[in-house]
Amino acid sequence: MFWDTSGRTEGRNALVDGVRSPPSRARRGARSVECAAMGHQDDRTAEASGRRRPGSASGCRWLGAFGSLAVAVGGYGAGTLPVREPWGLWAPRGSATAVAGALLAYLGLTLLVVAWWRYGVLLARGVREARERVLGTLAWWTAPLVLAPPLYSADVYSYIAQGAMVLEGYDVYGAGPSVLGPGDLGADAAASVGGHWTDTPAPYGPVFLVLARAVVELTGGAIVPAVAGMRLIALGALALIVWAVRGLGGGSGALWLAALNPLLLIHVVGGMHNDGLMIGLMLSGVLLATRGRWVLGAVLVGLAMMIKSPAAVALLFVGVMVARRDGGVRGVAKGLVLPGLVAGAVAAGATVVAGTGFGWLRTQSVAGAIHTALSATSDVGLGLGLLLADDPDPVKGVVQKLGLLAAAVIILALAWRAWKGRIDPVPALGLSLVALVALSPMVQPWYLLWGVCAVAPAAWDTRRGQVLAVVSAALVYETAPSGRTPGYGFAVAAVVLVVGLWWVRRAAWASPRGGGTAEGDAAPAAVARQERVGQQRVGQEEARP
Repeated sequence: MFWDTSGRTEGRNALVDGVRSPPSRARRGARSVECAAMGHQDDRTAEASGRRRPGSASGCRWLGAFGSLAVAVGGYGAGTLPVREPWGLWAPRGSATAVAGALLAYLGLTLLVVAWWRYGVLLARGVREARERVLGTLAWWTAPLVLAPPLYSADVYSYIAQGAMVLEGYDVYGAGPSVLGPGDLGADAAASVGGHWTDTPAPYGPVFLVLARAVVELTGGAIVPAVAGMRLIALGALALIVWAVRGLGGGSGALWLAALNPLLLIHVVGGMHNDGLMIGLMLSGVLLATRGRWVLGAVLVGLAMMIKSPAAVALLFVGVMVARRDGGVRGVAKGLVLPGLVAGAVAAGATVVAGTGFGWLRTQSVAGAIHTALSATSDVGLGLGLLLADDPDPVKGVVQKLGLLAAAVIILALAWRAWKGRIDPVPALGLSLVALVALSPMVQPWYLLWGVCAVAPAAWDTRRGQVLAVVSAALVYETAPSGRTPGYGFAVAAVVLVVGLWWVRRAAWASPRGGGTAEGDAAPAAVARQERVGQQRVGQEEARP
């Protein structure tokens, strides 16, 4: 220790002709190591005490888990409950219970958002506990939602009803769930399908319909088991997303933006939207393409397209990877043609095997007929139509098509930049999907996840990633637990958006990536450096004659 008298004795003995020689290099190296180790021990003690603070990683984990539990419990009173449910587990329990459940769910959602945001700040600061326990945190936040009733959307009832239609032999691309009679499998689910979707043909690919059919066949179409089956598919999608994001070079921060995101938790796990499965398959295909296995990657992207068609955008960027790897005119031709041919063959084969027919080719635009307030092109088109014509629909249709054309231009521009090496193809894919969502004729809050999950591995802690995080936090409030979109939801979302963007502008995260040592790793790194220096000095001292 620093009070050891041996150093003083050595110093006294080193006096020669009145001049004191310095302590030996070996001893100085050993002392440096000891001091660094003591500092590291202090850091670990401070870190351990910090784990008890509400703003620590452990505190965020607990806060988010309580929030998720409150959302799940509130869902039993205010969730998207079925019209008919013979088991009585999810039966409506009156308006007072619904109001109390909604308040509890909104409180829990706010706790989850706050915990998520704080966890992101800790990750940006390089806190070791936050980095090392992100998967455990994901499990804690996900678990309460697994046993909840459907939340924030009635789409799962459409999925079950469409699976029953396939099983019962109905043309799922020619009619909506309303064709199911009282004696058909899935009749209870069909009765719970919301609004316009009752008579809307399925816009989904045959791969998803086969999965929905399997769930109905295994559960007999009973609401509670069928919902549980669809939730298992959603959990599998979440696992795929985690695997792909990590494989694409995304660490704990990327998982924070992609998988821990409350927008994904409430709409993919809670609402069981098939967008999660599309994202998981698409990113898995892109991951394989980055590793040089572009054929298998194109196969997975083709399967993702047979869940939902927007995954086709990924083929362009898989082609960019192929073109950049092979180079020259031959590489460009190969990249432009072959991934599309592989995915097309997968789509055709899946359609034939499923036996649902190629009707999905004509139903891709049915969703656009339903007006959603989040679609800027639909809102602008409707407004112009009301001002310029007696029938607003033609004007609205033109504006929607112009929006899709603008999205196509942006996507091609990003692909060009990726081919030139000015941007990595994976975040370029993410930005392309964000542009597609922003300019689409129909936009739902969870559509943002298409691009967020692709941007996350490379840019979670950049200004771009922070803006996407703010928009995600705002969009969770747009939809009520019952699946409705009340006006106050848009108001709360607007407030969160404004405050979040102001915060990002005033206090952007300073990530340790790319330079320096992250907080939490500094002490171990210092110890290791001091040990190496000390050992080198000892060796030099012993080597001297």
